[in-house]
Amino acid sequence: MNPELSFIDQLRSIATHPAARGLLDDAAVLDVGGTRLVLTLDTLVEGVHYLPDDPAETVAWKLVAANASDLAAKGAKPLAALASYTLTGDAAWDSRFIAGLGEALDHFGIALIGGDTVSARERAIGLTLIGEADGLVPSRSGAHEGDALFVTGVIGDAGLGLAIARGEMAGAASLLKAYRTPVPQLAAGAALAPTVSAMMDVSDGLLIDALRLADASGVAAMIDLDAVPLSAEFRDFRGDDRAARLAAATAGDDYQLLFASARPLPSLPCPATRIGQIVRGSGVHLHDRDGAVPLPMTLGWLHQ
Repeated sequence: MNPELSFIDQLRSIATHPAARGLLDDAAVLDVGGTRLVLTLDTLVEGVHYLPDDPAETVAWKLVAANASDLAAKGAKPLAALASYTLTGDAAWDSRFIAGLGEALDHFGIALIGGDTVSARERAIGLTLIGEADGLVPSRSGAHEGDALFVTGVIGDAGLGLAIARGEMAGAASLLKAYRTPVPQLAAGAALAPTVSAMMDVSDGLLIDALRLADASGVAAMIDLDAVPLSAEFRDFRGDDRAARLAAATAGDDYQLLFASARPLPSLPCPATRIGQIVRGSGVHLHDRDGAVPLPMTLGWLHQ
């Protein structure tokens, strides 16, 4: 078993409070009096989640956006944040990060209310977001046989943006922006929450996240690869064939919303693309206009 998955499996033996949702969801949901709090934590590690030469300001933005995307998947409104920061002796980088963090928090209306600092050689940055939800908070585990599978926005731009940032290719500025400053789908999540059977954000790759939704729900996901939405910029620089679509569907960092719903597309409260169907069985299965598509060796991002 993957070491990360093994560790999380061990944590489940002590994370028994209902708010933890079995550690199978994007966030914890804690009822306090008449308030439903939604809490999430993400950590970015240099060289793992961002490149050493990524601008500090955009690293801060991405940290906030990744956390806010988890809240979007629960239909929650972000309220406050706690930050954890590693000081590595680069005061100029720290100052640029703080400037970017302030800009991102202001943009999303989030108050910084505390945190912790530590000194070490390698930089790791964590953020806990606290949000509030009204009514139903969808989980990953509610998809039913017969539901359609949808995704908001486009898939794959951030993967190309990462390649641009690495100097592996040239490309449109919008692709680099998709990697460095993603936009969490907060308004879409709030609108969709009452209408979906299951919902999660796409952070590690469309295929691996579809597998997680299917596994949590005890069903299978059938995905039409031809239906996966790609931007014009992606098609211009990477193409539109099967290989390009598989690359888009496994790249990650999209921060769109993947959801299952029994509603037909025209009745959804926000724009989305139908990419497949929830069926009886297990796993994720692909097809396109030419028939069944073998699953790639890697479905998305896995921490080793």
